[in-house]
Amino acid sequence: MDAAATEKRNKPSEPVTPDEWYARQDAARAWFADLRDRICAAFEAIEDDYTKAHPEAGEPGRFGRKAWDRPDGGGGVMSIMHGTVFEKVGVNISTVEGEFSENFRGQIPGTADNPTFWASGISLVAHLRNPFVPAVHMNTRYLNTGGEDGKRWFGGGADLTPIMPFDEDTADFHARLKSACDSHDPAYYPEYKKWCDDYFHLQHRDEARGVGGIFYDYLDAGDYEGEFAFTRDVGLAFLDIYPQLVRRRMETPFTEDDRHHQLVRRGRYVEFNLLYDRGTVFGLKTGGNVEAILMSLPPEVRWP
Repeated sequence: MDAAATEKRNKPSEPVTPDEWYARQDAARAWFADLRDRICAAFEAIEDDYTKAHPEAGEPGRFGRKAWDRPDGGGGVMSIMHGTVFEKVGVNISTVEGEFSENFRGQIPGTADNPTFWASGISLVAHLRNPFVPAVHMNTRYLNTGGEDGKRWFGGGADLTPIMPFDEDTADFHARLKSACDSHDPAYYPEYKKWCDDYFHLQHRDEARGVGGIFYDYLDAGDYEGEFAFTRDVGLAFLDIYPQLVRRRMETPFTEDDRHHQLVRRGRYVEFNLLYDRGTVFGLKTGGNVEAILMSLPPEVRWP
């Protein structure tokens, strides 16, 4: 983590009243649920359009929802679809609260003296049947640690993992995220793009997981409304550009060799998420739902 990120991580949050504290939590939780509904509707529309053009493919996929409760506080809802275009896509929301364990407290900003936390967010991973349609990941979140007088911040981002990269797709994906960043602060995109490139790197293979995107964390400069607006815009940018990329490539013919290559490359996704992903570690160490945490893993994968 570079010096700027470390400073953001450790900078104390401005104090807020209890009413403000709870109102911000409620607003964030409601937004993540609304974004989930919009994304699921957009993906189901893709399924509808594809099966209308290809009735032999079968019935269009639909999301199934499954709620879960966290024994120590909070819970979430998993939304999973296995369709004709989307081999497996999960769009999960959760809101959890409680106390970090002894061996985890202090590792998260704001918990050195008070181990309590509250966290809400949306997490999405899509694996496509057609190897020419890129896999994708997106998540945004809002966290409070250390109680009302503790630390509060937004984080998240989106990144693209094509099996068969197209320069046009990469450029369009980055351009849309850059537009969202530039509308708030021109410094965001270069900083968050680099953060994404550095983060989504398989250290043991010395290779990138995909073609990047943006990643940000510890966003807490004292402008809650602006930072929340930026976080919403990241979600809306994803909702705008990714369905376009799916529709652009979902009709591309592919061979068994293409499929084999796809399954091998999916192994890199598994390796990253199990070895390095911070969200996976956070979820497992805070007693989250294991099925929801590991929904990012592809339904079929192979190693050569």
